[in-house]
Amino acid sequence: MRPVALNAMSEHPNPVTPSSQASFGTYRRQPVSFVRRGTRLQGRRQAAWDEHADAYVVDVPRQVADTSVHPDYVFDAAEEFGRTAPLVVEIGSGLGEAIVAAAEADPGRNYLAVEVYKPGLANTLLRIAQRGLTNVRVVQANAPEVLGSMLPAGSVAELWVFFPDPWHKTKHHKRRLVRESFADLAARVLAPGGVWRLATDWSGYAQQMREVIAHSPAFRNAHDGALAGTASPLTAAWASGVDCEATGETDEVGGWAPRFEGRVLTSFENKAHQAGRVIFDLTAVRL
Repeated sequence: MRPVALNAMSEHPNPVTPSSQASFGTYRRQPVSFVRRGTRLQGRRQAAWDEHADAYVVDVPRQVADTSVHPDYVFDAAEEFGRTAPLVVEIGSGLGEAIVAAAEADPGRNYLAVEVYKPGLANTLLRIAQRGLTNVRVVQANAPEVLGSMLPAGSVAELWVFFPDPWHKTKHHKRRLVRESFADLAARVLAPGGVWRLATDWSGYAQQMREVIAHSPAFRNAHDGALAGTASPLTAAWASGVDCEATGETDEVGGWAPRFEGRVLTSFENKAHQAGRVIFDLTAVRL
């Protein structure tokens, strides 16, 4: 039997299911930023899930679909990790390359990987277990719901959003994750002085991210005006001809951060380099 939508979502003419969620979303009726791809686990991924899920997967109550978070649920990091330590959250953790490497390099911090793609989380479990880490947890959930209600206000030291889907077609820009509404959610969970790190290989999205930070009263760009003119990655992207979403000659605004050293070179970023794409880093500080 197909599950029926609950609460406010029951007003939608069609039932919400795990597969239909990405079509119109479950968070405040806004389109979600992801497309549900295959969620079936096989082979070593299934084995990793069976063996390690109890230890590392945050078991959240669902409201509608398997990526939703019940609004009454609040994550208790101290209880989950068995200690109090700065919490780093990565939105869209993919295969877990960046967050697991960071957790291994900095055992004094707790890390939470947020991802909707279950096979990616299974890969992350494999990486965690292979390294014997105790300071990483994973959760399969829609990011705005995690930031909007699951995480306590002011509980996060760093928030990472690396290479989110650029949704490059104009008609799909509404599905981009980093928008004004997302900045509000990021501000909610970050402690004063907390850091929001972003990276993308798509120039148009990079400009949008920069504008979101500039227009948010809750953040300041940690590198305002930096890497402008000929030193700007945006100037380089325009000159390359590889990325043609937005065009220009010289970026006089700047505001780009140097590459975040705590982000290992993932397979995704390496493919971007091989394709000749320019990488954009941004760092915002919670006021």
